[in-house]
Amino acid sequence: MRVVIIEDEKPNATRLKHIIAEISPEIAVVAVLDTIAESVDWFKQHMHPDVVLMDIRLADGLSFDIFSRTTLQCPVIFTTAYDEYAIRAFKVNSIDYLLKPIEKDDLQQALERVSTPQTYKMPAEPVQQLLDFFKQQDVSYRTRFLLPYRDGYKTVLVEDIDFVYSAFKTAHLALKDRTEETVTQTMDELEEQFNPSLFFRANRQHLISIHSIGSIHNYFNGKLKIILKRDPEREVLISKEKAPAFKQWLDK
Repeated sequence: MRVVIIEDEKPNATRLKHIIAEISPEIAVVAVLDTIAESVDWFKQHMHPDVVLMDIRLADGLSFDIFSRTTLQCPVIFTTAYDEYAIRAFKVNSIDYLLKPIEKDDLQQALERVSTPQTYKMPAEPVQQLLDFFKQQDVSYRTRFLLPYRDGYKTVLVEDIDFVYSAFKTAHLALKDRTEETVTQTMDELEEQFNPSLFFRANRQHLISIHSIGSIHNYFNGKLKIILKRDPEREVLISKEKAPAFKQWLDK
């Protein structure tokens, strides 16, 4: 079986590759792609695999857009970090999915369920329904944190967060008053919980608020360098692949 992985977070892609290797040495990962544009180009130039493992949210948009730009002649298993309401949508439309973090048994069962006839074509109607679902849903984003404080608790509002950074596998909330708070959530979890119109995942270490940006500069190899208003010495770089999505996020 030939597999293509579409995933913009390298740790997640690496984890998938390791799990696939454990499932069977006969399963070959023929490509790992991390953007819509790269995926479309790849499918236009290569023989299609037996199955695609496709993340929903990529650096340059929702992966559903791939289907409007090319025809996939193979089954697709979506991977997602979205919660239960999204999972119900997948079930209704009969499209396989895996909920992150992906486990070996779940992936093995999904691969066993996938049929691989040469004439397979992803139905357009269910894909469009899913695309509309994710674009139109009324999402409730996190507005506050309840954190331990002395012998009790205190509340931190999301609107008071300037940016979030990761250090030693721990997420830290940098507040607008220049204080910091540590939280138990991972960066991936916080990215899903924060309103994407107000916060952008610049890289693995930083999730920045639209209000935290002081200036934006071109950097080496197509990267962008962000200077933060309240922490100008901090280096926040956006990759060449993620730069278009960042510019689109700003231009709303």
